[in-house]
Amino acid sequence: MSFPAESKTDRPPIPTGGFKGCDLPPVVTDKPPRVLIAGAGLGGLFLGILLENSGIPYEIFERSAEIRPLGSIMCLSPNILPAFEQLGLLDELMSFSKPSRGGTMLTDKLKLVGKAIAAPTDLIGYDRILLARPELYTMLFSNIPKEKIRMSKKVLSFQQNHEGVMLRFSDNTTIHGDILVGADGAHSAVRQHLYKTLGKQGLLPDSDTKEMCKGYISLVGTTDALDPEKYPGVLEEDSESYFVVGDKNTPYTVGVAEVADEQFKSSDWIPQQNQKMMDSIRHFKTPYGTLGDLFDVTPIERVSKVGAGAVNAMQDAVLLANHLYDIYPTSFENIKRAFSSYKDERFDAIKDQYPQSYMSAKLIYGHTLSERIVRHVVFNWLPKGIQHRQFLKDTAYRPQANFLPQAPKRGSLEVIPQRPSIRIPKEEGETRELKKQGIVVPL
Repeated sequence: MSFPAESKTDRPPIPTGGFKGCDLPPVVTDKPPRVLIAGAGLGGLFLGILLENSGIPYEIFERSAEIRPLGSIMCLSPNILPAFEQLGLLDELMSFSKPSRGGTMLTDKLKLVGKAIAAPTDLIGYDRILLARPELYTMLFSNIPKEKIRMSKKVLSFQQNHEGVMLRFSDNTTIHGDILVGADGAHSAVRQHLYKTLGKQGLLPDSDTKEMCKGYISLVGTTDALDPEKYPGVLEEDSESYFVVGDKNTPYTVGVAEVADEQFKSSDWIPQQNQKMMDSIRHFKTPYGTLGDLFDVTPIERVSKVGAGAVNAMQDAVLLANHLYDIYPTSFENIKRAFSSYKDERFDAIKDQYPQSYMSAKLIYGHTLSERIVRHVVFNWLPKGIQHRQFLKDTAYRPQANFLPQAPKRGSLEVIPQRPSIRIPKEEGETRELKKQGIVVPL
């Protein structure tokens, strides 16, 4: 199967139903599928690194003209750290991270609401770590070959049939591949176009026709290097994190952590809009002074509304890469089968996680009377054993790349087994059979 190079075209838009050649017989090839990734966020970059290690050809297309790593402090847990270890990135990751043993929640008057204590490392195997999201982004971006990332490539539409998929960009260029992955954020252009197509065909579920509900606006950023005399926590071996929750009259939640030195609608907010919001909450207290003190050492261009969900996106990438690796030979039917298997493996875990994420958001950001009562009960009355059981259940889910050597088992916690590769045992069996026949098998 050949794929034409990216090209300029003055042709009118191609009908959504497919592009030229859709009535030809399906093509089958021994070559791995060519993957087009829309979006160079954390999830898209992580998938690219996985595909780089699997031998699957790919390209990443980013709508922005230049990379601006944004975001604030984020947490990575044993749910995703084994995959970093497989990729040989764990040591580099730890070089700009700090272990987090738990967090403290305070009222806007800085009175204690409760503390969350992490499970011991000898049980879960890895420390939960806090790090600056921009540094994680820079590390992942640097591990993608430059020629495989295309900037200023805003996706307008795509067409697909049994021969593959064609992307059309805002600069009136197109490119062909076998598989398109939409990793372009909550307001994904790929999803929007897909939903529009499914809607015309009467295949879009009613739940997906509703507007996205945004209950909270998240304003995030990272400061410049802080003065250790004023912020002594930056010199500690562990990191310290606080959540400061306002009441009904001050409906804000502030997350602060001391660590050593989205797309479309969310990412299009301009610095002036961010500054206006920051000015309205400068007076808010934190354990380190006011928010204004932190704003004053935070460049405005480093403030954004980058959303959450990075760990889920990276877990998605690991399992998707596994199923893409299992596609052999490359054909329309095998690609469909791979996506179906991916959904079967991933969907239940996401469905179980959703109510927990919903409740976590209520605990951290909720300001109504009922939400404040629930928060007090959870942090002060709910038995720690119940909290730890749920945490350990979540932590036991640790996807790894099937096509790479498995990370060594760490900790005494039993990890949830994942589906094995269907391709690797088959190839190993074929290799053994060839060796029995005296045929030399190249490594």
